[in-house]
Amino acid sequence: MADPDDAPRGATKPPEAATHQPEAATSPPEAATSRPWYARISLVWIVPIVAALAAGGIALQRILSEGPTITIVFKASQGIEAGKTFVKYKDVKIGLVTAVQLSGADAVEVKAKIAKSAAGLMVEDAKFWVVSPRISLGEVSGLSTLLSGNYIGFGAGKSDKEQSRFTGLEVPQVGAGAEGRQFLLRAKDSSGLEMGSPVYFRHKEVGQIVSTDLSADGAAVDVKVFINRPYDRFIYPDTRFWNASGLDVSVSAGGVDIRTASLAELIAGGLEFDTPASSDRRKPAEGSAAFPLYRDRSSAMRQPEPGARRYVVHFAESVQGLSAGAPVTFLGLPAGEVTNVGLAYDRTSGDVRTRVEITLFPERLLKRLSVSQKDAVDEENKRARDALLAHLVEKRGLRAQLRTENLITGQRHVAMDYFPQAPKRRVDWSQEAPELPTVPSPLPDLEAKLGSILAKLDQVPFQDIGADLRKALASLDRTLVETNKVVARVDGEILPRFAATLEDARRALTSAERVMNDAEAGLVGPDAPAQQELRNALQEVANASRALRVLADSLERHPESLIRGRTAQKE
Repeated sequence: MADPDDAPRGATKPPEAATHQPEAATSPPEAATSRPWYARISLVWIVPIVAALAAGGIALQRILSEGPTITIVFKASQGIEAGKTFVKYKDVKIGLVTAVQLSGADAVEVKAKIAKSAAGLMVEDAKFWVVSPRISLGEVSGLSTLLSGNYIGFGAGKSDKEQSRFTGLEVPQVGAGAEGRQFLLRAKDSSGLEMGSPVYFRHKEVGQIVSTDLSADGAAVDVKVFINRPYDRFIYPDTRFWNASGLDVSVSAGGVDIRTASLAELIAGGLEFDTPASSDRRKPAEGSAAFPLYRDRSSAMRQPEPGARRYVVHFAESVQGLSAGAPVTFLGLPAGEVTNVGLAYDRTSGDVRTRVEITLFPERLLKRLSVSQKDAVDEENKRARDALLAHLVEKRGLRAQLRTENLITGQRHVAMDYFPQAPKRRVDWSQEAPELPTVPSPLPDLEAKLGSILAKLDQVPFQDIGADLRKALASLDRTLVETNKVVARVDGEILPRFAATLEDARRALTSAERVMNDAEAGLVGPDAPAQQELRNALQEVANASRALRVLADSLERHPESLIRGRTAQKE
């Protein structure tokens, strides 16, 4: 028989072998209770645990690497889309828009996830704005957004206080991220001023106009300009800014003055600045300094005049063509300028007349009134100046008069000149702005004379003269027609006959010439028979003359012989 141990595997063991198993099976449980806890964990759970730990580490790393989530409030979304619109600073992506939703009826909340590297920039004075394509005369910007779409621009702040909610700017901030300083300019209006327009220094672009807005009182326009570094160090307390329109045309008595700038300034305009040579350039201006904005370079660089004083003149005529800035001349030389033109009510006479404020610069003409300081005149010089001017006005007849500066443009100016025949006037020099006497301008007299001439011309019967002239012209036309007929008749009839007559006359003259020649040969020659006959005839005439003389004497002696006849004479 075969051994039971040799039975095939998987076969059922005999009962005898099964009876020994309980004794052998009682020892493993005792061994299992002595093994550590991790030995009881199945190897199947190791992979999920490791995967969970790795996922947790990745999530923790992502949480630690993410920056803050901020909220930006705009008035309109302007092409902002969640998951597509980026937040950029210096053309670097520092965030992504995660949500866009309404915040009330007039605002839009934009939530953006900011990168960890830019988390420290989210402070309370940080700026956000929407960048979109923008084309203007002075600037072309945001063209890259035509392909990539709008994005949110960022301007870094200087505060240390963190913030997560911001109000977006309505207009893009110019010069964001650039190094330099901002300055405030005050202008009368915003003509030619546009955000983004360039700022020039010696015709080189060194900055931009950041914004233009009305001042708090509405009396001026606040213009913020950004000057790039290092050019901002050329801004001094006495620096002058003016509007560089590119083309400046002025018409005066001296002619037409045209000043042009570069082609870029001519097209885009902008602002320009410079500092007078006499200014103090030791210390640059502060960033918060405010400067006036002048209309052109000539008015900006005009130096203050020492000893300048205001005066008032009243004209009883129209001041059309006279404006602020018009020159004031003294004997034809520049002596000041007009500062204001308006109206004034005279309570004494009840009339309304024109009131012109002028500023005279006596130091230009009166060299002896020199000053030691630039902007002030001492009291002694003031008194000397007023005394001299009083002498000229009250003794010499110095008066103010309106005169035409340019006949083409109609510009006028105030001329100070001597009028000895003018009535005497005294001036109250104690007033802040003394009133100087005036004389009428010659223009109204010329207009009156022209009006009188036109009135006389209006009385001339031009209509009757025209009618008579038309009649005379008609008669002259008829005369010319008749003359043409006569001339034609002369050409056709009389001239041929006249030519024939002239030919006959020529022949007659030839014949007469021959006769004269023959007569000369027969009468004038020494042996000419006509001469002999002429001598004989003359002899006979002489004899007849003697007989007549004898007859006359006889009749004188014997007049009765005419009746009685001749009697015989005695021997």
